[in-house]
Amino acid sequence: MKIIRFVISITMMSIIGITIMTAQTTGKISGRVYNAETHESLPGANVMVVSTMLGAACDQDGDFYIINVRPGTYTLNISMMGYTTTIISDLVISVNRTASVNIALTPSVILGKEIVVHARNISVEKDKTGTIRNISSKQMALLPVENIDQVVSLQAGIVQGHVRGGRASEVSYLLDGISTTEVFDNSSSTVTVEIDVVEDLEVITGTFNAEYGKAMSGVINAVTKDGNNNFEASGAIGFGNYYTGNNNIFLGMDNSDYDRNKDYKFYLSGPVIPNYLTFVANLRVQNNSNHLNGIRRFEPDNYSDFSSSNPNDWFSQHSGDNKFVSLNFNKSTSYFVKLSSRPTDITRLSLLYSNNKDEWQDYDHSWKYNPDGNDISHSESSLLALQLNVILSRSLFFDVKISNLEYFEGDYIVENPVDSAYYIHNFFLSGSETGFNTGGQEKNHLRRWTDSHALKWDLTWQINKSHMLKTGIEYIDYQLENKWYEITNAYEWLPGDAGSDYMPFIFEDIISTHNDEYKVDPFEFSAYIQDKLEHNEIVINYGLRLDYFDPNTVYPSQRRNPANQLAFHDSTGRMSDYINADVKYQVSPRFGLAYQLSNAAVLHFSYGHFMQMPPLYSLYQNSKFFVAPQDYATTMGDAQLKAQKTVQYEVGIWLELARDLSLEVAVYYRDIYDLLSAKVITTYNQIEYGLFSNKDYSNVKGLDLQLEYSKDQLSTYLNYTLLYVKGNADNETQNFDRLGDARDPITNLIPMSWDQRHTFNATVAYSEAKWGISSTCYYDSGTPFNWEPISTSSLADLNLLPNNEYQPSTFSVDLSAHYRIAMENGMGLTLGLQVYNTFDRLNDSWVDNQTGRAYTSIVTDADLSSHHSDFNDFNDRNHDPSMYSTPRNVKLTLDLNF
Repeated sequence: MKIIRFVISITMMSIIGITIMTAQTTGKISGRVYNAETHESLPGANVMVVSTMLGAACDQDGDFYIINVRPGTYTLNISMMGYTTTIISDLVISVNRTASVNIALTPSVILGKEIVVHARNISVEKDKTGTIRNISSKQMALLPVENIDQVVSLQAGIVQGHVRGGRASEVSYLLDGISTTEVFDNSSSTVTVEIDVVEDLEVITGTFNAEYGKAMSGVINAVTKDGNNNFEASGAIGFGNYYTGNNNIFLGMDNSDYDRNKDYKFYLSGPVIPNYLTFVANLRVQNNSNHLNGIRRFEPDNYSDFSSSNPNDWFSQHSGDNKFVSLNFNKSTSYFVKLSSRPTDITRLSLLYSNNKDEWQDYDHSWKYNPDGNDISHSESSLLALQLNVILSRSLFFDVKISNLEYFEGDYIVENPVDSAYYIHNFFLSGSETGFNTGGQEKNHLRRWTDSHALKWDLTWQINKSHMLKTGIEYIDYQLENKWYEITNAYEWLPGDAGSDYMPFIFEDIISTHNDEYKVDPFEFSAYIQDKLEHNEIVINYGLRLDYFDPNTVYPSQRRNPANQLAFHDSTGRMSDYINADVKYQVSPRFGLAYQLSNAAVLHFSYGHFMQMPPLYSLYQNSKFFVAPQDYATTMGDAQLKAQKTVQYEVGIWLELARDLSLEVAVYYRDIYDLLSAKVITTYNQIEYGLFSNKDYSNVKGLDLQLEYSKDQLSTYLNYTLLYVKGNADNETQNFDRLGDARDPITNLIPMSWDQRHTFNATVAYSEAKWGISSTCYYDSGTPFNWEPISTSSLADLNLLPNNEYQPSTFSVDLSAHYRIAMENGMGLTLGLQVYNTFDRLNDSWVDNQTGRAYTSIVTDADLSSHHSDFNDFNDRNHDPSMYSTPRNVKLTLDLNF
């Protein structure tokens, strides 16, 4: 079946002859060449991009354009007989953007005379019809950041990982225009590339063109570097530790422990065959113990009993070594290799391979004294992509991209769920009297594999100097296999009393509430067409997008008896048949307009419909349709879910306040319909369970402001976000869970948990040839939390709405500095310093529901009397160090480069 679908997709693209690509990886240069004295146009003037084969001759109006330009920094050579040659240096090209250059040539009778002009740091952004931010590799090098996620978080409109007030699952992640979104829950990218190999980072937080799909809130597209004819190499080693005045909170910190966090990097690029084949390679290995420790007092096979009110009756087995153990460590390895070739003058070919392998643990306070009982998260991704760019003429080119992405994720102690490591009886898992697990281990076991095969073909046609047409299709085939088990005791399912006998057992290939197994292969197809009209002071982007999704599975005809657990012998339709799920398709119009008010001001307006299918888990979870015998114990996927929809409006203005100083302001409003939720279904035997549906709604209004100053060695970036986001649920199961707790569902629009009113960050960077320093300060006004009053009756809390109060504001400062020591043969040694949370502020990450502050709680006499322990007190339960942000982290690096 997959082969048939693949052949069909190839045939369709051959017939249609249009693109399958959802995002571009090139930019454009356009402008006018004229006589500096008379201002008359200069037809026939030559404009060449130095060190490339790109160029153009001016038309009769002196206008020119050069398309298919890779992101980077370039030099233009503009020449004409009888005029002085002009060199434009340091011209930055960004993905999907037009760099406008108007050149005045001076008449001259002296052959060979040249004038060198540096491109302005701040250029008129006349073609921006939405909020798009392009961060070049040069700009990223100035920031006190170490990865792409940190760069993205600095942009206006992004608050607590949410783009313009949307849920975290509403963003599309791309690498060289290839989708890398983790489609199971849509919350992140499966592929991580290092800053060293990124040439341009495109962050779209506003409305976006028809070429982008599978997103409602934003698009993040990283364009990677190509090698060149010059060898470049670097090798770096970094060590870090936490130096804090709060060692009473962050246990196990040792100021002499300089290598608590370790970081190794290697980068190499250059020619394989000069002028024909080049490469870029990068390796990074990190081993971070981080700052949240546990104490190994207990081991998983220890047994304790503190149930008695008489301490003399307590029993505690604690065979641990009492050493500090990291409970939020992470280990990661990333490889990146890219081969780039220019086999002919009109073709460009590249082969890219990226691999990421990660292992980490999220802090869980309940495992503080039994750290070996907590599970560990694992992931590995592998991306292989072939990209072909063919220039058919100076105004027409196409891109072909074929990619294969494999992704694995898991949560377990060991990968085999019936391994001897799981021979730990469940009665060891106890600790209600102490507040902590004094034995036992996590018995949930998850492994998941997601493979995607994508084929893309993109066509770009500069019809004339005013119209650029793009059109395209995309085909992606998914293979998703999910294996979740609750590890149980095999003897529980045998006749008789299991007693102390134990053997791990999983319900594999058996319908049960103790597993969730499925293997599905959905596929999707999309097509778009858009036109970019650039005429004098006006730019218009308008287009149309079609998205098609086939879940390729079945659903039960009778939701009140989905697995036919109840037997009926009549013909009243109370038994389920299994019907092929419907295919889903949506059409999305997009429109954006920019008007140049003057040489220093551009106004823009944009509008669009943005559609996105819910994450795959919501379609396939509990695919055997089994309903547990308890109310509100089951949630079930629905393959009949339709796409979620955002309608967004945006108005913005870009101003050049002074030379090298610009201001951009955008205001926007969003309606978000058909959001993922869970409705309640009642079975024929009166069991209530949750079925994923499209019921939730939210709306967002906000303002983004960005101020940028860049001159010589000094750069300043200031970003501010004003945000109001309301809806009827933070997540898809919030109202379902409230009903399960005998609370009323939320019927009004309430603030979402990421409704942070004010978000501000400012970066100042100064760089010389040998040294540089930069600093970023962050201010967040605080997000909502569920405040609960002190009450003697639980009934008083039943109808209290969530997110009814706000956490305290937070503030922090990061610092980065480097100094380069020149050595022989072009080599250099760079000493680097990064300091995160420079002033070691204790910022609240999350708070107690009653006090509204971290690390505090209201303790009653009943609480104290119910706490039974010989190794801790009641306050230990509430003194959770993860409630605070990371303490001061100092990292030193040594980088040898040439």
